[in-house]
Amino acid sequence: MEKIINALVLSPEQKEAFLAAAPGVEQVFFRDSDITAADLEGATVLLGNPSVAAVREGGTSLRWMHTRSAGADQYMPEGVLPAGAVLSSSVGAYGISVSEHMFAMLMALMKRLPDYRDNQNAEIWKRTGTAKTLRGAKVLIGGAGDIGSSFALLCKAFGAETLGIRRNVNKPAPGIDSMHSMDELDDLLAECDVAALVFPRSPETDGLMSYERIKRMKPDAILINAGRGTAVDCEALARALSEGHLFGAALDVTDPEPLPAGHPLWKEKRALITPHVAGGNSLEITAVKIAEIALENLRLYLDGQPVKNRLK
Repeated sequence: MEKIINALVLSPEQKEAFLAAAPGVEQVFFRDSDITAADLEGATVLLGNPSVAAVREGGTSLRWMHTRSAGADQYMPEGVLPAGAVLSSSVGAYGISVSEHMFAMLMALMKRLPDYRDNQNAEIWKRTGTAKTLRGAKVLIGGAGDIGSSFALLCKAFGAETLGIRRNVNKPAPGIDSMHSMDELDDLLAECDVAALVFPRSPETDGLMSYERIKRMKPDAILINAGRGTAVDCEALARALSEGHLFGAALDVTDPEPLPAGHPLWKEKRALITPHVAGGNSLEITAVKIAEIALENLRLYLDGQPVKNRLK
């Protein structure tokens, strides 16, 4: 007998749709933060992102877990979910939210808006330097999935050439002018004006942007990371910026996260940092898309079909 724990952010109409998709099945609605290990006892399906401890201790009957997040790294290690349990995510729900946040950070750096806000706070009226434009720029996008593709479309609308990196170079993506393999990264970094990373976490991407790779970038290039904080060595980035390398860096994710007090990036004037807020439920459309993806997967699961966005 199935028992569903649903911790998604739902409107009353969406809640009714989930109930209708599983007639005769017990379905209990929570907020992620409210779920305890005891609440998960006997549950076979979990929709949401409760704490790892709650899942490990109480989710011993789970057959399928679907996260409202695009990434689910914390639930992947052995022992968090029962052996054989399926894990899927909400990849495809965050393209608009994250790409718009990345683009806003990019334009803020290009037009030196953080400098002007600093001047405003100090009651200083002066020009801070020349600005940059995307027209004619080369933008490298590491991770050409939903988010990377959405960001590429924004950049192309402003006149940029877009180059993508993904495992399957034969798979096109909207907004990407040319697709490349990870083996080409070093050469691409040397020629691009912007490098935007939205890679999922993997051994291949951990520590990807080392000091040496950052220094391969053009001296006036811009680095953006909104995928996994581990893709950029933040100590190396701080060092490179302090040496005058790069026009700026925009980070919505860091390693560690949050950065500890006293970390040099906090005070670096050419670094723009936001506290992992590009995704989440900042936009109503994101919650709507998460619910749509989870509802489709629930119907597939109850029908005995493979779910989409499966991670394990």
